[in-house]
Amino acid sequence: MDLSNIKPAVGATSNSKRVGRGAGSGKGGTSTRGHKGAKSRSGYSRKIGFEGGQMPLQRRLPKFGFKNINRVEYKAVNLRDIVALAEAKNLAKVGIEELRAAGFAGKKQLVKILGVGEINRALEVEANAFSAAAQQAIEAAGGKTTKV
Repeated sequence: MDLSNIKPAVGATSNSKRVGRGAGSGKGGTSTRGHKGAKSRSGYSRKIGFEGGQMPLQRRLPKFGFKNINRVEYKAVNLRDIVALAEAKNLAKVGIEELRAAGFAGKKQLVKILGVGEINRALEVEANAFSAAAQQAIEAAGGKTTKV
């Protein structure tokens, strides 16, 4: 046995139906496309979402809301995370670069400090934004906040 003897299993392949080759072939005339209508014509392709002329779902549903083009998106970092990072790396100043290096924010993300957690030591914290609770907690512990 070699490659020239190999054949597919019986019934695994079939010849394609040759249509539009004259009346004598039995597949002439309308060439299995039925009579008239868009689907019988050449170049037919149905639009995405077309429902046969019925009002499509995406047009039946109500529209609401909007995208605020002036929205500034921040990556939220809690006080407890900052305290844990400062203790683990023995830092007195926690800035955006330290937070990015620790994986709390991406390279181009803005950072906002939120007030979840306790802070019990004076830390100098640098970020793009602070919540009021976070700023009060840091300053109450003797620390300093700096907006970049």
